[in-house]
This record gives sequence, structure tokens and C-alpha cells, in this order.
Amino acid sequence: MRPTQAPLLTPDTLYQHLRGHRRLTRRTIEAFPDDQLFTFRPAPPMRSFGDLMREVIDMVTPTMRGLTSGEFTWSPPRHGSSKTELLAEWDEADAELDKVWPSLHPEHFTTEASWFGLPPSSGLNKVLYLIDNEVHHRAQGYVYLRLLGIEPPPFYERG
Repeated sequence: MRPTQAPLLTPDTLYQHLRGHRRLTRRTIEAFPDDQLFTFRPAPPMRSFGDLMREVIDMVTPTMRGLTSGEFTWSPPRHGSSKTELLAEWDEADAELDKVWPSLHPEHFTTEASWFGLPPSSGLNKVLYLIDNEVHHRAQGYVYLRLLGIEPPPFYERG
């Protein structure tokens, strides 16, 4: 007899997974010295960790709004140039994520749509891409921190 099929991933477990990554990435930003966040580039043309995090921030709000509206529009971002300003922008993106997520319905995760000029993909794949992109850039930040002689936060502590 086959066990009852349960969803492998629910919207709530996906949200908790995403938020755990975002908490860890925020702590990674906090670990950078103020004077290195936007200036340290281990090998040009690599971007600074601050610039990488701007990219991650810039994707959250338009993606969340696009999932609910079906329209993925990009607005030129405005960014500060300090760690304090970057963390404030991070927190604003998290607030938008927290605001929009409860309004997502199952069809938002299965609907296929183009996304900022990319081929159509499902809402679920867009959220997974946000996570993958953030993890990829956070891993770069871990290397940068180690090159600066700083121990990054434990990657398994997402609380």
C-alpha cells in the first residue's frame, strides 16, 4: 500500500526557507567592515559584496509584486553607499516580502510568465531562483570575508 501523498513543499515551508536564507545573508552583510563592503573586489571585474547584495535586494520587490500581478516590471533602484543604508534597503525588501507573501495563492506558484526578459517560468521557479541567486552571492561574500581575515557566520544557522 502506498502512503498518502503529501506536498513536498508548502508555501509556508518555502517562505520559512527563504526567510532563513535572508536572515543569514543579512548577518553576512553585517560581518563586513564598513570600509570594505563596497570597495573590496578580490579580482576585477568581480563586484563588491555590497554591489552583489544590491542585486539581490533589487530582485525581491519586483518579483513579489509580479507574482501577484502577473506583471514583472523593473524600476531603476536607488541605493545608498553605506552599510547602514544597505541594511535598511534589505529590511525594506523583507518588509515587502512579508507583506506580499500571504496574498500568494497556489496558482501564483504554477502560473508561467516571462520575467524581466527571460523565458517564461513558473512562480515557484522564480522564488527558487531568488534563493539560488542569494545563496550564490552570499557564498561569494564568504570567500571575500575569509580573504579579509574575517570568519563568516555559520552557514547552517539561519534562525
